This record gives sequence, C-alpha cells and structure tokens, in this order.
Amino acid sequence: MQVVDLVIYARWIIPVVPQSVTHENHALVISKGRIIDLLPSIEADLKYQSSQIVKLDEHALIPGLINSHSHTGMSLLRGIADDLPLMDWLQNHIWPLEQKWVSESFVKDGADLAIAEMIRGGTTCFNDMYFFPDVVAERAIEHGIRASIGLILIEFASAWAENADDYLKKGLRLHQQLQGQALMTTPFAPHAPYTVSDDSLIKIKQLAEKHQLAIHMHLHETQHEVEEQQQKTQQSPLQRLHQLGLLSPSLMAVHMTQLTQQDIDLVAQTGTHIIHCPESNLKLVSGFCPVAQCLKSNINVALGTDGAASNNDLDMFGEMRTAALLAKGISSDASAVPASTALEMATINGAKALGIENETGSLSLGKAADIVAIDLSQLEMQPIYEPVSQIVYAANRQQVSDVWVAGKQLLKQRQLSTIDIADLKERVMLWQKRLKN
Repeated sequence: MQVVDLVIYARWIIPVVPQSVTHENHALVISKGRIIDLLPSIEADLKYQSSQIVKLDEHALIPGLINSHSHTGMSLLRGIADDLPLMDWLQNHIWPLEQKWVSESFVKDGADLAIAEMIRGGTTCFNDMYFFPDVVAERAIEHGIRASIGLILIEFASAWAENADDYLKKGLRLHQQLQGQALMTTPFAPHAPYTVSDDSLIKIKQLAEKHQLAIHMHLHETQHEVEEQQQKTQQSPLQRLHQLGLLSPSLMAVHMTQLTQQDIDLVAQTGTHIIHCPESNLKLVSGFCPVAQCLKSNINVALGTDGAASNNDLDMFGEMRTAALLAKGISSDASAVPASTALEMATINGAKALGIENETGSLSLGKAADIVAIDLSQLEMQPIYEPVSQIVYAANRQQVSDVWVAGKQLLKQRQLSTIDIADLKERVMLWQKRLKN
C-alpha cells in the first residue's frame, strides 16, 4: 500500500471539472499538499495508507470557494452606513471614516476578521483591494489562506501612500517581497475609472506587461459612473479602458452593470474577465450585471462579495444563490444560471480570472488540495436528489465543517486552527467603540 499524507472519504465529491459530475462514496488522496487521486472509497481502502484519515459520511466535498473581489480591511465598517446609494455611502460616510481611522492596525484587525469569516464560510482564496496591502498579505500568510493581494492605486493621498507614484512604488516593492509565497499573487488594483487618471492607467498597463501581472478594477459599477464619464470624455468607462489598451485576459472588471450588447461583445472579444458582486450591487442599487448574456457570449464570469461594509457579509454561499436567482429573474429564463454554473462561478471561474486555474478551482489531480466539506445531514437538507442544487439553493455557510488549503487544515469541525476568536472579538469591539464616536 502507498503511504500518503491524508485521505478524505466523503458521501459526495463534486470536482467541478469536469462539469456536472458528482462522485458518490469516493475518496480524495492528498500528498505534499496536492491531490494525487480521486477514487471509489472501496478502492482507496486497498490502495492507500495514511496516519490522517477523515471520514465524512454525510458530507459533500467541493473545491475551496474563491471570493474574487473583497476589501478585507473594511470588515470593521460592517453596517455603519446602511441603506444608502453608492456615492452618498462612499463620499459622505465611508471615505471620511477611512481618512480618520485607516492605519496598519485597522487593516490588520479588519483583515483578521474577514479571513476568519471567509474560512468559516468555505472560502479558501480571496482577491483583495485595499490600503496597506502589505498588512493584508502578512495576515493571509499567518492564517494559511490563499490570496490575491491587490497593489492599490488611487489618485488621492491616504495613510498608505502620498500620490500615484508612491502607490506604484510601494506596490512594486510588495510584489517583489511576495515572490516566494506560493499562496500569493499580486495584481495591480487601480480603484476605478473616476479615481484613476489616464497617465496612471497607462503606467499600470506598462508595468503589468513588464512583470506579467493581472489588473483588478471596479468598472461600470453604476449608471452615474457611466453617464459622468460619457459627459467628461465622450466615452463610456469601458470604451476609455479599451482605448488605453487595458481590456484583455489580464483584466478583472468588477461589477460591470449598465452593459450594452456592444459592451458585452467588446468584453468577449478582448477576453476580459467579469467579477459579479450581486448582493452588494443590489444593496447599493448599483444595477445588474447581465450575467446570462455574458455567459452566452463565452465571457468568464466569477463571483465576489465586495466588502462587508456594503454587503454586509463575505458569504459565497449567499452570492451563489443570489447570482443564480437574479440571473433567472433578469433574463426571464429559469435555466439562465443553473446550480452547476453558480458553483463554477464561485470556484473554477474565479481561479481563471485570477490566473491560478492550474493551481486551484477544482478537485483535479495535481492541483493544490483546497477543499471544503459541507455537512448535508440536517433535516432541512432532506431529501437530497441532487447535491449541487442542494448546496446552491438550500445550504448555508454554517454547514461548512472542514476546510483545507494546500492540504493544511484551517477549519476542523467548525473550529479555526489559526485564529483565536475570543481575542479577535475583543479587538473588534475596541474598533466599534472608536468608530461609533
């Protein structure tokens, strides 16, 4: 018998790739942090031996969920300015609070809170955009979660950087520092067309090509953004980015509401990825991404939560369900985003957008063992005819029992392995008192 590091037996294993496949009574075999086999449980008993055997007789295993757009530091602002439209929310509430309070310690505690929430909800990778990305990277490394750390750029000064050149200088330095981190990638993260100049965008394009880095940016988030840009430049934000040469398979365009068919065709032709944040868009009345049309045009659409300040959670189960239901309602087509597609948007499509599909996003042989176990034993889950549909339409993040990233267990029977929840709650309460005054 072959000795391996870990064997996980489960009632159902849903690899995501190939599409719409569910294995019943199978096992995943892990060695050196990677998946080396997926086979019937009976065969695994005969073929493999391990000191770590996990038996999950009433669980489904899925690839780790990928939150393709987040602002982890903003978790400390959860619920502080609810029920307001985007620009009022940003300009009159969020930006003033950030100007007063954002610091290394603010981002550290906010990132810890976000990472704890995400791991407990089955997220094994997140794509972040916020100030002090070096602090977010340090927290992600500490807790063992996979992360895409955005090298943020915005034209105004902040506690992180003085001006556009300073943002770029610090971002490139962080990129160099993280070169040896296997769980890290570092895309550029210009905030939005209305906060970043043409000169800065051209520099980012040149640097991204030089260092082979992706670009992560808010785009077409609201009707106001699109109309304002058209008045100023006689172009939509999308057309402006295309003229600057930024639309490409290296661009992750976040939100993408207010799209015409011409816009959709342009995104498809350039290979640009769309990051759909349905719940944040609904809450801020930002508009709807026409996901069904985009998928029909073979555009890669991934899912993100946005920040907890505008969502108000980092729950990828909620995003899957909302994305599926919203697409059906908007398109008047019940088959627009089936459950299997919603799960793909939260896993392999996110990996493609981040450029890490060869490493994660599916339970495929040779990939990193980024795995989530979902307990489907509860009465509310019965009967189970189709596990994928049950996960998307009926399950919730509290049913996540165990989480592994690159074979390392970060959540065991609902208990976090790297985060002291009592200590974290104390730190969060201190911030609540400060921010409330």
